[in-house]
Amino acid sequence: MTGKLAGKRVLVTQANDYMGPQSVQTFRGAGAEVIADVSDLTEPEAAARVLAEAGTVDILLANLAAPNHHGVAVADVDDEIWASAFDVMVHPLHRLVRATAPQMIARGAGKIIVYGSATPLRGIARLAAYTAARGAQAGYVRSVGTELARNNIQMNLIAQNWVESDVYYPESLQENPKFQANLKREVPLGRLARAEEDCALALFLAGNDSDFFVGQVIPFAGGWVS
Repeated sequence: MTGKLAGKRVLVTQANDYMGPQSVQTFRGAGAEVIADVSDLTEPEAAARVLAEAGTVDILLANLAAPNHHGVAVADVDDEIWASAFDVMVHPLHRLVRATAPQMIARGAGKIIVYGSATPLRGIARLAAYTAARGAQAGYVRSVGTELARNNIQMNLIAQNWVESDVYYPESLQENPKFQANLKREVPLGRLARAEEDCALALFLAGNDSDFFVGQVIPFAGGWVS
């Protein structure tokens, strides 16, 4: 098989959700062998088990997301909402990296791309738990990306917002005039990004042309943040 990532093995988490389906399609189209994992990674041992079953992984695509509980005042963010955000988006990220890093270090090469969020880069009221978890992801990538760079492993995060998603932006919402007006007001480009555009950035970060990108939190939000 030919393609930009021919011969590479890619692990995509939450492959059936959020950026998962388009990522699988994009990376397979680039010639990679894609392991489309759909495990519940909130289980403490799940990440290690997934990596053990996957074997060699050249590229880890950490797609970890959850509904954002938008509109919940901080006084109403109970322990369950708070813990759930970290259980889904933060703890699994560390466990995945912890399980993946040794083999990449041994080979002296590897790519780790995290689908994160732009929400920690711009304050949004009534989004405390989600923003805190996404901010933790960003801080983790900055730290670990710097650490792993010494082993020729590039770890980066796509800080996205306003990207097409059946969960975050269902068709019913997109058709709402109030949402359309808000989109025009908030996003300089005045539209949602297509999933293909988002995955194209992930594909770039997975290839050799991005070898000098290390520990970066890269905004992808149509100008909503810069």
